[in-house]
Amino acid sequence: MIGTRELYASANGDRWLLVRDAGSGRVFVRHEPNAASGGQRAEIEIGEFLARGSQGPEHQALLRLIGTLVGDCASG
Repeated sequence: MIGTRELYASANGDRWLLVRDAGSGRVFVRHEPNAASGGQRAEIEIGEFLARGSQGPEHQALLRLIGTLVGDCASG
């Protein structure tokens, strides 16, 4: 079973999704380019995706999502 959650959709129609393959446990980002660009769908490992930079809105969306996992917990 594959689970997805949209991270970000750009104005031009590109989409970035967080994907989890329950069978393998693999978690990755899927980039789906807009149809007009003719680009190919890409599956990007989380580390590679974040290493590409953190300034894009798709990167910021993933970082915000990760931040919700710890919320306002006190460190310790």
